[in-house]
Amino acid sequence: MNKKRISVLATLLASILSMVAQETFENARIATSDLNGTARYVGMGGAMDALGADLSTISTNPAGIGLFRSSQAKLSFGLVSQDDAKSFAGEDKTKLSFDQVGFVYSSRTGRSSFLNFAFNYHKSTNFSHILSAAGSLNGASQNKLSYLKGLNGIITPGADKDGVITANQNQFTQLDYLYYNAFLYQPDDNGEYYYNDAAAYNMNRANSGYIGEYNFNISGNINDRVYLGLTVGIHDVNYDGYSEYTEAFLDGDKSAGDITIADERRISGTGFDVKAGVIFRPVEESPFRIGFSIASPIWYDLETENYTTLYNNTPYGLYDDGNIGEVYEFKLSTPWKFGLSAGTTIGNYLALGAGYEFADYGNIDSRINTGSSYDFLTDSYYESSSPDRDMNRHTEESLKGVSTFKVGAEYRPDPSIAIRFGYNYVSPMYDKDAYKSVDADSPGLYYSSATDYTNWESTSRFTCGLGYNAGKMTLDVAYQYSSQNGKFSPFTSYYDSEPSELDNIVEPVNVSNKRHQLLLTLGYSF
Repeated sequence: MNKKRISVLATLLASILSMVAQETFENARIATSDLNGTARYVGMGGAMDALGADLSTISTNPAGIGLFRSSQAKLSFGLVSQDDAKSFAGEDKTKLSFDQVGFVYSSRTGRSSFLNFAFNYHKSTNFSHILSAAGSLNGASQNKLSYLKGLNGIITPGADKDGVITANQNQFTQLDYLYYNAFLYQPDDNGEYYYNDAAAYNMNRANSGYIGEYNFNISGNINDRVYLGLTVGIHDVNYDGYSEYTEAFLDGDKSAGDITIADERRISGTGFDVKAGVIFRPVEESPFRIGFSIASPIWYDLETENYTTLYNNTPYGLYDDGNIGEVYEFKLSTPWKFGLSAGTTIGNYLALGAGYEFADYGNIDSRINTGSSYDFLTDSYYESSSPDRDMNRHTEESLKGVSTFKVGAEYRPDPSIAIRFGYNYVSPMYDKDAYKSVDADSPGLYYSSATDYTNWESTSRFTCGLGYNAGKMTLDVAYQYSSQNGKFSPFTSYYDSEPSELDNIVEPVNVSNKRHQLLLTLGYSF
C-alpha cells in the first residue's frame, strides 16, 4: 500500500463554491432554543408570559416587561452537567455557564400607566453535549454508501487533470471525496470501484458553544389593564463540534483493521428578529390575565467551516489518510413562533402561570447565496440569496411543528421567601422516519462532512427554585432537569429494488440527552 497523503485542492468543485446552503439536521441544531434565563423564570418552568415582571419574558412575551413598576437589574450564572456522558476530546460533561444579564428602566407616565425600557442578554441555546453511540453493521458500511451513490448514478465521479476524483453534482459530499480518493479502489483498467464491509461502528462527538441573544425592549401599560411590548433581538451563534467515527472491518472471521473519520466543524454568525406581545386583564377587578405573543423568523447570516480527515488503518485502499476542508457562508431563517399564555395571582402568596408556544420547523428556510446586488435607494451592495428548494423540500418532509406546554407556580409562605415549581413538555421536532438526504440536489449536501443523524424525540423539563428578598436585593436559585431520547443512525440506510448484497442497512440505536442545570440570579431594584 502506498504511503501517501492527499489533501483537498483549492479549486475543488469551484463551480459550486458560490452557491452555499446548509443541511436539514445541521439547521435544526441552530433553530432550537433551551429554557434559560433568570432563576425565577427557570424555576417556574418559563410559565410567566402572562404574569410578566421578569426580565426573561423580554424574549417570550415582550409585554411582560410592561408590568414592572420599578427599575431593576439582574445577573445569572451557574452550572450545566450532562447526566449520561463521559468526557471526550477535552470536553467535560460539567461546565460553568454565564446565562443572563440585563436591566429594566421603569418610568411613570400617568397615575396607573408606565413606560419601560429594557435590555437583556441570555444564552438561548447551550450546545454543550457529548454523544456516544455504538452498534453492529452486519456488513453495511459508510464507504459502501459512497460506492452505491456512484453505482446508482446519484453521483458520477471522475478524475480531474491532477488525477483527483471529483464530481460536479451537488450530491458528491466531502466524505465521498475522501472515500473515492483514499479508500475505494480500482484493481483494473475498467474503472470499477470496490467497497469493504464493516462489522461494527463507534461514534463519539463533543459539541460546545452557544447562541447568545441580545434583546432591546420598549413596553408599557394602559391604566394597569392592557400591557404592550416590542423587542428587537440580535442572535450570536458560536458552535464547535468534534467527532470521531470508526468502522471495524472483517476479512472472513479475522479483523481487517478499521477506518476513522475525524471531523471538526465550527458555525458562527449573527441573526436578528422582532417580537411583539400583549397582556390584558379581561375583568378589571380580577388579577387574571391573558397573553399573546408573536416572534418573527430569526434571519441568520452564518459561516461554517470544517476540517475532516480519513485515517485508513486497513490493508485496503490507495492511501493511509486523506483530508478535506471547506469554508462557506449561507443564510438561514427559522420559522415564525406564536404564543398563548394565562396567569393569575391569589392574594400576595400564590402565582400560577401556563403557556403554549408553537413553531413549524418544517418551514426552516435554507438559502443559497447568489452574489452581491446593488441597491439604488441606499447606494450600497447587499448579499442576495435564493431558496434552496431541494433541501427545503427535504426539511419539510423531515421536521414538523413543535408544541411547547409550560406550567409553573410560585408560593410565598412569607413576603421575603418564594418557593417555585415548573414543568415543560416539548413535542418532537423530527418525523420518526426522517433521514439524512443522500440525493438532494443541494449544495448543502456537498458541504456536509458527516453522514450521521439523530431523530430526537420529545423533551421533558422539571424545574424548581427558591427566592429570597432582602429589601432592594434579591437572591434566586433554580434547578432544572431536562430529558430527551433519540434514535441515532451513523448513515442513511440504502435499500436496493430487490433484497440483495447491495442493501446497506443499519439499525438505529438509542441515545439520550439528560441534563442538569443549577442557576443563581442576583438582583437589585432601584
